[in-house]
Amino acid sequence: MSFPLLTATAVVPAVGAIATAAVPAARRTAAKWLALLFSLATLALAITAVVRFDPDGDRYQLTESHSWIKDFGVRYELGVDGIAVSLIALTALLLPFIILAGWHDADPSPSSQLRSSRGGPIETKAPYKWRPTQGFFALILAVEAMVIISFEATDVFLFYIFFEAMLIPMYFLIGGFGDRAHAGSDENASAQRSYAAVKFLLYNLVGGLIMLAAVIGLHVVAGNFSVQEIAAARADGSLDMATNTERLLFLGFFFAFAVKAPLWPLHTWLPNAMGEATAPVAVLITAVVDKVGTFAMLRFCLQLFPEASKWATPVILVLALISIIYGALLAVGQRDIKRLVAYASISHFGFIILGIFAMTSQGQSGATLYMVNHGLSTAALMLVAGFLISRRGSRLIADYGGVQKVAPVLAGTFLVGGLATLSLPGLAPFVSEFLVLVGAFARYPAVGIIATLGIVLAALYTLVLYQRTMTGPVKPELAKMPDLRVRELVVVAPLIALLIGLGVYPKPVADLVNPAVEHTMSDVHKTDPKPEVEAAK
Repeated sequence: MSFPLLTATAVVPAVGAIATAAVPAARRTAAKWLALLFSLATLALAITAVVRFDPDGDRYQLTESHSWIKDFGVRYELGVDGIAVSLIALTALLLPFIILAGWHDADPSPSSQLRSSRGGPIETKAPYKWRPTQGFFALILAVEAMVIISFEATDVFLFYIFFEAMLIPMYFLIGGFGDRAHAGSDENASAQRSYAAVKFLLYNLVGGLIMLAAVIGLHVVAGNFSVQEIAAARADGSLDMATNTERLLFLGFFFAFAVKAPLWPLHTWLPNAMGEATAPVAVLITAVVDKVGTFAMLRFCLQLFPEASKWATPVILVLALISIIYGALLAVGQRDIKRLVAYASISHFGFIILGIFAMTSQGQSGATLYMVNHGLSTAALMLVAGFLISRRGSRLIADYGGVQKVAPVLAGTFLVGGLATLSLPGLAPFVSEFLVLVGAFARYPAVGIIATLGIVLAALYTLVLYQRTMTGPVKPELAKMPDLRVRELVVVAPLIALLIGLGVYPKPVADLVNPAVEHTMSDVHKTDPKPEVEAAK
């Protein structure tokens, strides 16, 4: 047997979660380093998977298949295409930065520790009523493991289990480890975190329950859960679904993915969750977990239900357009930095879904690149915003001003992250957003034209945010604000470098995803529209 690389990539962070949770309570620093070590080991395995993946080879590679629940036809079946391996690499890349950025987020607050006569905290093995550091990092690693195996699963039932299971650690990360920079009393902050966590859980559970009904229906119709077998049977005509059956199954799957994505009007959990979570957990939500929704639209909706996907395209394009404009407009009016980034992400997910359902190779290539590039740009902007918020203790834009004069490196990295968010040429998101718009315009010109308004609004909310926080006179409370420290620079600098590098030279990622996009276009029996060229006189 060859080494089960995909299994190892998911198992290593899961083992890391268990090992980190088992570290004694007084050994907080050891738990942090252990979590970081396991995240780096996962990254090494993900890089190995990328290196071993052949873009010109079979559609699904590094495959593993073992009988699991034989009576129900459930198999432990894994495999990756170019899109999946790119998103696994993104997830594994971001996790060490998330852990480093949240290095002190779960430390006990000074008011909750016993203190010595000299004022310093007393290290002790006794439990206290503060957020356990070990639990915080263990939950982050657990989410990583579940997200990675969701990208790898080619058995629908296996995918569903981890698609739902990741909600549990995310619920505790939002509700139990919320942002300390909260206006109002501790009781009010706790209530807001609980509300955000419950809303996140309920929305996604409802979507998951509807999907479960569709998963059962798919098994009744197809007789198994294997994506590859069902897609092959559909392609050769041996599995012919009734039109209404296919449409109902498609809607069951798409609804769950649209909640996760999140697509308007199923998006309202995201601003609450990102606003109340710590900045690293907010990045985990929107740059990692939410990508499972858009990825699953490509792998399951388009591949298993091609005719229903084309049938639903007009409505989905309208919803994507609303997400783009609505999210951007609400971002313009935000007073809270983190909620602004959340609404901006809703707008960006609208672009991703627009590219997927434009049914053109440019649109789908742009959408898959956008998933990777949005993860990098949102991570850069949100993590720098988290460093800023931790210094001032406030998420309100009005509490800042003149930061670039006292912390120029922080302000500069914040600007680059913001410019990437508005898709400035030369930074990674520009390429993907350009391809999405070109792909949309080629088949739906009116949709492409309306979507460009999102670019204008993105420039508005990004530049206004920078102007209000970083420029102008220095507020007295910020006069002694420190610049980025070494640990924070280690987090931000690689992300900035990747945003610039992939903006100038996106070919490595494009070469990975383009063959997978061609397969998806073949699944839905679509070809790119030919440009209408006026005949020469």
